[in-house]
Amino acid sequence: MSNNEVAKSEAMASKAKSKKRARTDEGGARKKRKAGFQQDESLLDTEAGVNQAIAAMDPQLMADYLAQKTSRFGSDLSPVELADLYISPLSIENTTSWQEPRSLEKLPEFLEKFTKEPEKLKKAPKLKGSPHTIIVSGAGLRAADVVRSVRKFSSKGNMVAKLFAKHIKLDEASKNLKEHRTGMAVGTPARLNDLVENGSLSLANLERLVVDASHIDQKKRGVLDMKDTLIPLVRWLARKEFKEKYGATEKPLQLLFY
Repeated sequence: MSNNEVAKSEAMASKAKSKKRARTDEGGARKKRKAGFQQDESLLDTEAGVNQAIAAMDPQLMADYLAQKTSRFGSDLSPVELADLYISPLSIENTTSWQEPRSLEKLPEFLEKFTKEPEKLKKAPKLKGSPHTIIVSGAGLRAADVVRSVRKFSSKGNMVAKLFAKHIKLDEASKNLKEHRTGMAVGTPARLNDLVENGSLSLANLERLVVDASHIDQKKRGVLDMKDTLIPLVRWLARKEFKEKYGATEKPLQLLFY
């Protein structure tokens, strides 16, 4: 083999090794990106049904987590659509000071802690179907449990509205909202959106949105962990009328992740 042929052979071998290293690096990067979506299993308490990681997320971490999940599950969305669904950390209230378990039993105490005038949680605005607080859950059965946990805030003339699809038809939910003063509502994202769009659910007196984020099922999944729940949730949270009020100087809309 001539010197030229040897040099050419060595160059080709070197090029092949470079490509292999590049593929290895790329594969490692892919694994690293994928690992970013993995949960710390030690923080998933299936017995209590709680993802303890949520409690440690300040507004910046929560905004990054939401953006990461939205990008992952919204892979079919354009960059513009993803940008529209972005929730700024300035929109999210810091709840890391809450040291109690994020269980259903403690939810009423959590609401009272992060409400400037807790006594108003038991009162309803005069306008029917216009709650001051909306709690968002990922599924109907879970939402029903949340309703039971906040019954202490209901009274005659102050309904806790059930705004989820499980056994409750859209027309029935609309009728209840139109006929009752509602201080608090619990619902799933899609149903909440439908009720706003058909004019039954008024956002005129809304003061806080609470996301039931810590709850996980036996498969260790919560509202932020599945495409079918995460995408409807961020679409709900990113409604124009909400984004205009998050962090506002006067009468800001609280966004809390429980």
